[in-house]
Amino acid sequence: MREFKIGNKAVGEKNKPYVIAEIAQAHDGSLGYAHSFISLAKNSGADAVKFQTHFAREETTKDEGFRIDIFPQDKTRYEYWKRMEFTAEEWAGLFVHAKKTGIEILSSAFSVHAVDLLDRLGMKAWKVASGEITNGPLLEAMCKTGKPVLLSSGMATSIEVDAAVQTLRMQKAEFGIFQCTSKYPTPIEEIGLNILHDFIEQYDCPVGLSDHSGNPYVPIIAMARGASLIEAHLCLHPLQFGPDTTSSLTPDQFNMVCNARDVLQTLNSFSVQKDEISKSLTSTRSLFSKSLALVDSQKAGTMITNEMLTLKKPGNGIKLEQKGEVIGCILRNDKSSEQLLKFEDFEKQG
Repeated sequence: MREFKIGNKAVGEKNKPYVIAEIAQAHDGSLGYAHSFISLAKNSGADAVKFQTHFAREETTKDEGFRIDIFPQDKTRYEYWKRMEFTAEEWAGLFVHAKKTGIEILSSAFSVHAVDLLDRLGMKAWKVASGEITNGPLLEAMCKTGKPVLLSSGMATSIEVDAAVQTLRMQKAEFGIFQCTSKYPTPIEEIGLNILHDFIEQYDCPVGLSDHSGNPYVPIIAMARGASLIEAHLCLHPLQFGPDTTSSLTPDQFNMVCNARDVLQTLNSFSVQKDEISKSLTSTRSLFSKSLALVDSQKAGTMITNEMLTLKKPGNGIKLEQKGEVIGCILRNDKSSEQLLKFEDFEKQG
């Protein structure tokens, strides 16, 4: 499988799954909340925090009708996108904050204008929302930067995914693909983890799950089934305002996913040779195993019988399989039952 890097972290089959905390528009236009989510994502264990970069004039019209009734202060979807905009200086501040916090910052670009801005700010990889997967000019603008491209397949057909991959390959771009179902929240039976394997076989690239189930066990199972990338929505609280809250994980749930990632990476990355491990535990084995000793203390000149022998700790004395060499031997000196037998305790025979 081909792999690539996002910043200084490698993404691919043999690497630790890369976990992205998707914020999207959970900040509801508040720059302060956007900054808070950066710290929250870091504390929750994410490798990256991801936003969306919208400029209403560049990407939409007043004819758009999606989710108008959810935000009462916005008469049109265009007004909503205007309210979600941050200035170039505000985006720069978010990037500085993320760098100081020690977390990668990503953002889905919905226009070439957004690509230009995010590229100038030094963003390390591109996330393509599934609704933009057929946007040729947007894909080409991303490819020209030479940075990896992460495709979301949520609303795309297999033909559209294939066409996007061909575009990326023609541009010699590094890429990964997310299985995604664009339902909020996504029913368990529609998550489609089986598609992860299909993408791996078909495209030989890192694959992941962009999850909208709101269930922390879903991304954990996805990682166990080979996902190299995980993207899950992060919210402040289960009652936080916003249409994505029911599809999101709380900080504790997100941290659970990240902890599971570390365990799964350990389980998947190391193979153990049983005999080699045993050799390395020789000193420990001697502490927990047993050697031959006397049931009761005996006097010098006593001939050892089977009934006189037992096993006691530690295991660095005469072994059980050597019992035949001890039975019939004569004790040279008095021998306590509180000590292990040694071959030098016996008189030399004939």
